[in-house]
Amino acid sequence: MPPDIPPDSTPEITPFRIQIPDAALADLQRRLAATRWPEAQTVADWQQGVPLAWLQDICRHWQQDYDWRAREARLNRWPQFRTEIDGLGVHFIHVRSPHAGARPLLMTHGWPGSMVEFQQVIAPLTEPTAFGGEAADAFHLVCPTLPGYGFSDKPTQPGWGVERIADAWHTLMQRLGYARYFAQGGDWGAAVTTQIGLRHAGPCAGIHLNMALVAPDKATLADPSPAEQRALAALKHYQDWDSGYSQQQRTRPQTLGYGLADSPTGQAAWVLEKFHGWMDCDGQPETVVDRDTLLDNVMLYWLTNSAASSARLYWESFKQREQTPLSLPVGISSFPKDIFLTSRRWAEKRFLQLVYWNELPSGGHFAALEQPEAFVSELRACFRLVT
Repeated sequence: MPPDIPPDSTPEITPFRIQIPDAALADLQRRLAATRWPEAQTVADWQQGVPLAWLQDICRHWQQDYDWRAREARLNRWPQFRTEIDGLGVHFIHVRSPHAGARPLLMTHGWPGSMVEFQQVIAPLTEPTAFGGEAADAFHLVCPTLPGYGFSDKPTQPGWGVERIADAWHTLMQRLGYARYFAQGGDWGAAVTTQIGLRHAGPCAGIHLNMALVAPDKATLADPSPAEQRALAALKHYQDWDSGYSQQQRTRPQTLGYGLADSPTGQAAWVLEKFHGWMDCDGQPETVVDRDTLLDNVMLYWLTNSAASSARLYWESFKQREQTPLSLPVGISSFPKDIFLTSRRWAEKRFLQLVYWNELPSGGHFAALEQPEAFVSELRACFRLVT
């Protein structure tokens, strides 16, 4: 380890392992067994939401076959820590690369994601020579859990929007000894990463986004390109058919939380509907991500009772949607089935130094989980261009 990088464990940073009490698992079993189901939907597909038979099958597997202790051990194979920043306990994965000269990379998840999204990309990013890369592609990886999510603390006062999270993540990187670093994110992770680029350019040397938050350029709307036509169609579909969850979470997260905190079946339906709708899976989520991994992600919401606290990020951060231009190096990877799409010329209006742009042939919103090899290749290609 380079002498200028402090050890992981310090008075400010303590090791952490996931250790769920047996009583919590027994309570989950009891609640799953006692589920009161609604009648089936009146259509044969997902138009009205998660189909009854599909969710019953998932919950049957959850109750009878899913082995949390094995999954817990799998999640615990990566070094995890907690530290207090701005009065809030923050959970994070921190994996140092064995390669000299590895560069620090901060990666932030979104909703309804978690640390589960990054499980398949941690090793290739930190040990690239074992996965078809070069030593120069190596990163020291830091993956924090958003406030109110998973094993990070839940804010007890308002004010934890994406700007404050960006400042906290910058503090985390400095505390770990990384005076200069890169940042990456999708979904809320993209919003936080963009704010890091705005507020901490310099120490943050460049960012990569797999869901760029860019408003359509009104000057192009009379003659949109094919990419812009797709982006506008995706936006209309989202507004018409797919934004109900967002409206609820941005306006009444507490009300929503009561039902989801009480029912694991409800929590699973709330999360898994988005994996069905936002993955590039032709309506079959388990053909892309196995059901145990899907349930791992649900468990990090259920076991930590974070339905309401995670939803509050919408309440905090949708109050203003600024489009301030960024001047630091930016890379964008556009996966075709993501929620929000953009075009290169729209992106260049906001990201003034767009050093990397690529439109992928497949993949959706959960890029690192759905397309781990492509995701790793995108990050390597992007950050090779930033010195």
